[in-house]
Amino acid sequence: MDKVTAQIETGSGLRDRARQFIERRSVSNAILGVIIFNAVTLGLSTSDTVMAEVGPAIRAVDDVALTIFVLEIAIKLYAHGLRFFTNAWNIFDFLVVGFGLLPDQGGLSALRGLRVIRSLRLLSVIPQMRAVVQALLDALPGMGAVIVMISIVFYVFGVMATLMYGDTFDTWFGTLGRSLYSLFQIMTLESWSMGIVRPVMDVHPFAWAFFVPFIILTAFSVLNLFIGLLVNTMQSAVEAEEQQEFETLRELVRSETDQVDAHVLELKEEILALRREIAALNGRGNG
Repeated sequence: MDKVTAQIETGSGLRDRARQFIERRSVSNAILGVIIFNAVTLGLSTSDTVMAEVGPAIRAVDDVALTIFVLEIAIKLYAHGLRFFTNAWNIFDFLVVGFGLLPDQGGLSALRGLRVIRSLRLLSVIPQMRAVVQALLDALPGMGAVIVMISIVFYVFGVMATLMYGDTFDTWFGTLGRSLYSLFQIMTLESWSMGIVRPVMDVHPFAWAFFVPFIILTAFSVLNLFIGLLVNTMQSAVEAEEQQEFETLRELVRSETDQVDAHVLELKEEILALRREIAALNGRGNG
């Protein structure tokens, strides 16, 4: 029984050391450097000229980087056990590195080309980027409501455009699908005036009364709604982080205050004890 307990304690100690090692700032910075360097080499690998000159070296660097990433994931798995998969960022890293292990042959060669997404690990390594991604995810429910609203607007204007301009401009508004695509192009403000609206106005002079409100509703209002949601979400995240830091600081102050109070009580007890001893000594002297 003692041997089993000792083995468990030894394993726990090794896990703690592995966790402390992988969570060191120096190790995290080293992994960040490897990610950035590997992203550069992956970009260089798309050049036939570069690959003709230093192709073997770039492939060797890619293999070394992949080995480092695999070792990092293995250490994290050993240090955290199954709790590794309770963290969404750990799962993200696990999948990203897993793509790099796909064989570069047969039908899977195209999938292995996804190894370039290892560069996205910057999102999980840099805390500021994690905060931005978290803000985007937190804003998704609000964005969903905006997307539903804009979908309704698109559908209404798409039907109207098909009925009003479909006969004369079949290429752009002949069907509901074409109308929706054309309206999407107009919303992006890409060649919307000279490309679509002015030709339509040559045949339908009052077409501006249809397109201008559509642009105001979509290109400006909806974009501002998305920006407002993101700003509010990030502000809420910052306030939550500040509140958490405040609570941590308050707990620290409370702990320090409790320790000071304990020391004060000890001092009071010592002073009372000294007073009693002095009183006892004075009583003996008078006796």
